[in-house]
Amino acid sequence: MNTESQRRILITGMGILSPIGIGVEAFQDSLMSGKSGIKKSELYSYLAAPDTCVAEVSDFNNTTIKKQYLKAQRKSIKVMCREIQMGVASANLAMEDSAIDLEAVDSERFGIEFGANLMLSPPEVLYGACVACSEGTEFQYERWGDEGLAKMEPLWLLKYLPNMPACHIGIIIDARGPNNSITQAEASGNLVLGEAQRVIERGWADVMVAGVTGTRVHEVKSIHAKFWEELADAPEDFTKRARPFDKARTGQVVGEAACSLLLEEKTHAEKRGAKVWGEVLGTGASCVVSRDGSADARVAMANAMKAALKRAGVEPGDIGHINAHGLGERLFDVEEYQAIQDVFGDKTSEVPVTALKSYFGNSGSGCGIVEASGSLVALKQGVIPATLNYETPDPDCPLNVVQSEPLPTDNKLFLKISTTGFGQASASVICGV
Repeated sequence: MNTESQRRILITGMGILSPIGIGVEAFQDSLMSGKSGIKKSELYSYLAAPDTCVAEVSDFNNTTIKKQYLKAQRKSIKVMCREIQMGVASANLAMEDSAIDLEAVDSERFGIEFGANLMLSPPEVLYGACVACSEGTEFQYERWGDEGLAKMEPLWLLKYLPNMPACHIGIIIDARGPNNSITQAEASGNLVLGEAQRVIERGWADVMVAGVTGTRVHEVKSIHAKFWEELADAPEDFTKRARPFDKARTGQVVGEAACSLLLEEKTHAEKRGAKVWGEVLGTGASCVVSRDGSADARVAMANAMKAALKRAGVEPGDIGHINAHGLGERLFDVEEYQAIQDVFGDKTSEVPVTALKSYFGNSGSGCGIVEASGSLVALKQGVIPATLNYETPDPDCPLNVVQSEPLPTDNKLFLKISTTGFGQASASVICGV
């Protein structure tokens, strides 16, 4: 394993908001019992997603946000869009799970690394301002500064800045150390873990909140997904629509999620008797795009995996399972299989693979750490989580997919893969306990 740094990084807290449960216990129970979080939207009556089939955190609503998950931050809710609210709530849950005494932590050595999507205003927020700048059906851009902005609420922009989760969390827990935000869509999670790991290794902090938040269950974002991506439209049973690597897959399901992990230097964690979920050993990243602008996800994923394995000081044969990106799109899943084969070679057919978007869809920047947490909670039970809806193997991506029920394992080492549709890929090697 990696011996480059003497400062080892443990995962000592976990806060999850997911379509299969809020909090570690609910999330774990659903994962272990094979419960899907994909259904007809309860929060939106109209979306571009086929049949309004989504994976949303419907229990995170106006009532529970104010009375439970952000009760202590009620005055700040007005400057938080939904993604920011989820991110902050996940950090609250992680602090609670870690049992860390914030009064005893050196606030100057406590930092934040957070990943988020670009955050978009819903139509009703922009409607009045846009009408004020329009002549018939034509939008007059030159009128925006004087006439459009005057119609916007004064704190409008603060609600949709992707660096705001890290800002709010830093203020709430008085973390005055390094504070950084990453906006790399699905690749964000592993990138956040890598940045937080290196901050601690360099001696700049002892404790870091490493988290992500993302939603694609959104009026505008769902339209983008409809135009740019392959969205699942079959079968009729919504719980079976997310089918990574299955021959009958028809596309991805849009989702939302947030997850924060508390990363802590080993000695610091041991001194306070912290509970441990796992250890971050190494991460890798790559972006591969051709001159014509087309992405090469296969090469990018392979590069990221190789870099993560090298950084962690392990070989492909050491990996107990792969936590795949598992998008569920027909062509993309094949590219992921090819990338895995490029790295694992003859071992490709042996290493177990799990794909957790089958439970809670694709939440964009939220997916990476939420999925990694799925492996961590399962490994606590001595198993690898099963992939839902994997019924018919696809000869074009013949992976060793864990199916039907969780697979017992003694090997706690896993590789997490994440990638975007634009050639950005990231990977992490993590050891559970």
